[in-house]
Parts: sequence; structure tokens; C-alpha cells
Amino acid sequence: MHNMELTPDYWQKRYKDSSTGWDIGGVSTPLKTYFDQINNKNLRILIPGCGNAYEAAYLVENGFTNVFLLDWAMAPLDQFKHQYPAFPDEQLICANFFEHTGQYDLIVEQTFFCALNPSLRPNYAEHVFNLLQKNGKLMGLLFNIPLNADNPPFGGNKAEYLAYFEPWFHILVMDKCTNSIAPRAGNELFILMQKKENL
Repeated sequence: MHNMELTPDYWQKRYKDSSTGWDIGGVSTPLKTYFDQINNKNLRILIPGCGNAYEAAYLVENGFTNVFLLDWAMAPLDQFKHQYPAFPDEQLICANFFEHTGQYDLIVEQTFFCALNPSLRPNYAEHVFNLLQKNGKLMGLLFNIPLNADNPPFGGNKAEYLAYFEPWFHILVMDKCTNSIAPRAGNELFILMQKKENL
């Protein structure tokens, strides 16, 4: 994929072909642990690049009502709707993340950032800032290893990530994850950051 044009068709094909090696088959332990300590089940939560949306499934099954799934490809959204027929259609969004508008209390990062062309990372940080309400938070996992140069997933490190996020966020946590799943042990950073005000 020389020109790294990551298009909706590209992702649709990867889901149709099950070419999704990052898919771990369930909600990851660090995200589950964070979700389990949230008391307000009415938080507006966005999961961009939701893919097979195990995080959304876990939230829905645990009584969260304002979960929004966003993906460029329709296939994973259709699959989620098939699995959860009562889930509101308006909370399934097939769109380009960078063109999406809305206001959320929490944005969940799970293998979306690493799927983007790395040149878009500063734009990602700014757009997450714009999508969050006052005191809104970004929470999730980032790879803490180099990974690939020419196709997703793309890796990185803490110093690089801080350069993108510190202008927009108070970094509450950005540390090596202590409860990663075994194949990713030592290779993930858990992030929790809060939107800065008055920028």
C-alpha cells in the first residue's frame, strides 16, 4: 500500500476478508477495568474506528445507553446491529472521523490511532479535543513499539505522543499498561487525558 490511502473500501475489504490481525476477540482488560469504575451510565461515549466493537458490546451489556460507534466501513456496523438489533440506528455512524461532529463526554481509543496514516496524528489530537465536551476525556491504549512503516498498524512511543496531545489535553495517565493481554504485554501505553479549557 505504497501511497497509504486508507479508504473506506480498504477497510471494508479487510473486514470482509477477516484481515484484522489486531482483533483480539473481546474487550481488552485495561478498557474493561476503566469502564467498570464509571458510575454514570448516561455518559455520551464515542468509539471511533470501532471495528468489531467489543468495547461497545461490553458497555451496552452493562447498561450504558449513549454509546456511539463510528467507522469508515459499514461491515462492522452491520455486524454490531445484527448482534444487537435494539441498538439505536442513529448511534451507528458510517463516516470519516475527521468529518464527524458531535459532543461527547468520553472518547475511547482502541486500535484506531494506530490505523491512521501517522501524518494525521496531530489532526487526530485536535479533532478529539473538538469532539469532547467541557471536562471530556480521551481514554484508551496506544502501542509503545515501532511496528510497521508502510501499512497499519503504525506504532510509536510516549515522547512522540506527548507532542501531539499536550497542547490540547491535561495528561492524567500515559504509562506502560500493567494489565495488557498477554500478547501485548509491555507493548502498550494506557492513556487518560482531559480536555484543556480556555484554549
